[in-house]
Amino acid sequence: MEQHAEKLRQRADYTQKFNVMSGRHGWLRLTPAYSVKIVEEILDGSRDVDRVLDPFCGTGTTALSAITHGSDAVTTDINPFLVWLAKVKTRRYNSEQIEISRKAAEHALTLVRSGGCLADPPPIHRIERWWAPSSLEFLCRLRSAVDAVSEDPVQWDLLMIAFCRTLIKLSNAAFNHQSMSFKSVEPMLDLNFDFAGIYVSDCERIFDGALENLKGDGQVRLCDARELNREDLGTFDLVITSPPYANRMSYIRELRPYMYWLGYIVEARDAGDLDWNAIGGTWGVATSRLKEWRPRYGFEHSYLSDISSAIRADRNKNGGLLGNYVDKYFDDMFGHFKALKRVMRPGGQIHYIIGNSTFYGTLVNTQEIYADMLRKIGFGNVDITPMRKRNSKKELVEYCVSATAGG
Repeated sequence: MEQHAEKLRQRADYTQKFNVMSGRHGWLRLTPAYSVKIVEEILDGSRDVDRVLDPFCGTGTTALSAITHGSDAVTTDINPFLVWLAKVKTRRYNSEQIEISRKAAEHALTLVRSGGCLADPPPIHRIERWWAPSSLEFLCRLRSAVDAVSEDPVQWDLLMIAFCRTLIKLSNAAFNHQSMSFKSVEPMLDLNFDFAGIYVSDCERIFDGALENLKGDGQVRLCDARELNREDLGTFDLVITSPPYANRMSYIRELRPYMYWLGYIVEARDAGDLDWNAIGGTWGVATSRLKEWRPRYGFEHSYLSDISSAIRADRNKNGGLLGNYVDKYFDDMFGHFKALKRVMRPGGQIHYIIGNSTFYGTLVNTQEIYADMLRKIGFGNVDITPMRKRNSKKELVEYCVSATAGG
């Protein structure tokens, strides 16, 4: 028991180290400090910016940074969980709301300690890998208690953000590398272990961040990035975003535990359907559907054709499937860039943080294809700036692709 308790403390320490930024950016462990730094630098270097757009919301990094700087921001995403998260992060709160939420959290923990309020666990496949029995029981009781004590959406949202932090700290999953793994499941702990203390700490972090001053206004919209339109969103001076990479890594992967617990995913197929509809998704049914995929937006490029042919080579297992994946990714991004042009003001600046990738040793220079797409659509001053190496492979680099919208 002592050994497992120490592991939980170490896991909590790791989460704190990951969230080195202060305030709302650190509410969940999904936002690396490096991403915040890039956005801040671009905002600091941009002048006369009234409205900022991030069409790939993620955890709301760009929108939160923009409204903190005093600009108005709109961010969109196709994932309803990320839309919820960004809305909670970019909302203004007052001290009265925070104090009421703090009392609600105390009430919730009182219900947990009394042994009441036991919700059913979420239908995650092999959930026993994710949480030890005692951790799972605590989370089920806490999840139900939060529903019972929340008198309005503001309280529920803040308490659930803290709940999301706690559930990851108590999990056996390791997210600090590309291939998710699980630690061995320890035996049941005595419920006297201070699970409640972890949740209290997470609540206080959320409450402190919620009082951060926001100068601008933010909007968060559920929207497909390939269907941006001026009537719904208006026009923008500046776009800062980091779209999904063409690396066949599911962006649902790390979000699954949160989405199951909050009811955004009910069964595994839901995750696959969402990945299929998203750009770059490959989870579950999204992979099998690649066999039947056909181009939608009509992007053609000789370099891309050569890349796809190399990936599809007979020597490559699943080469045909991955060739389709790469073609679909760039076809979808071409559709996005065409939609983006409709919402840009003349002279507006765009900045896309994107990395290249490899498939069976074939280097996919995503940044070069982005640049050619933008030129073809009518953007000017297209530039590619290397940002950093992504890992030990020297050929994998992160870039900023920037351009100017024409008249």
